[in-house]
Amino acid sequence: MATSALLTIMVGAARKGARSLKRDFGEVENLQVSRKGPADFVSAADKRAEKVIFDELHKARPTYSFLMEESGAVEGTDGQHRWIIDPLDGTTNFLHSIPMFAISIGLERNGVMIGGVIYNPITDELFTAERGAGAYVNNRRLRIANRNHLSECVVATGIKNTGNAAADTRAVTQIAKINQSVAGVRRSGSAALDLAYVAAGRYDLYWEDGLQPWDIAAGMLMIREAGGLITDSKGKEINVARGSVLAGNEKVHAKLLKELKNA
Repeated sequence: MATSALLTIMVGAARKGARSLKRDFGEVENLQVSRKGPADFVSAADKRAEKVIFDELHKARPTYSFLMEESGAVEGTDGQHRWIIDPLDGTTNFLHSIPMFAISIGLERNGVMIGGVIYNPITDELFTAERGAGAYVNNRRLRIANRNHLSECVVATGIKNTGNAAADTRAVTQIAKINQSVAGVRRSGSAALDLAYVAAGRYDLYWEDGLQPWDIAAGMLMIREAGGLITDSKGKEINVARGSVLAGNEKVHAKLLKELKNA
C-alpha cells in the first residue's frame, strides 16, 4: 500500500503519541494507591499524548490549524488545512483497563476530510484512509459489510449518561426498539473505533448522537473510502460539527434510518 507524505506524517504522530498512552495504560492498575484521583490521571494521560501528537504534526506542517479535544483550537496561517485530534477516544475504557480505545487524527482541507488515522495502541491495529485512495487496516483494504437485512446486522451505538433522566430514558428505549429488529446491539465505548469497525465490516451499522468533531473526523472518511454511506442520524448530510452519525452500507442504512425515525 502506497502512502502519501501527509498520511506518513499522521501515522508517525499517532504511533509516537501511542507510546505515552501505552505507558500510562500500564499504570491504571495502580490508580487506587495513587495520590491523584482517576480523573486527574486520565486527564494527564490525554494531555501528554495530545502534546506529543501536536508537536509532531506542527513540526511537519507548521502553518496548519488544529482542533483538539484537550487544547481546543489553534489557528494556523495556512487557511486551508486543519488537523482534528482526539488523543484518547474511549477514556472510560482506558481508566478501567479495557483495551478498547484509540488515537484519532483527521486532516481537513477547505472543509473536506482528506486523511484519517485511527490507532488502537494495545491491539496495534492501525486504520488509515485517504480521500480517493481507499481505507486500510494494517495495510489490508477495508470493505463495508454488504448485508441486506437488518435482522442479519450487528449494530453499534453509544449510551451516554447525560444527567437528564428523561433524555437517558428515551435513548435506552430507542436502543431497546432497535434491538428487536437486528441481530445484536453493541456498545464499545469508542466512537472512533466503532466507525473503523464499520469500515472494516465487523459492525454493519453504527449510530450515535451527541458527538464531537474529533470523535468522527477520521472515521467519516474511513466509511466513505470503504464504500459505505455516512450521514447524520436523521439522514442529512454530515459534517464534523453536526454531532450525530449514522453509517453503514446504503441498503441497511436506509432501513435503520426508518427504524430510528419510528423509535
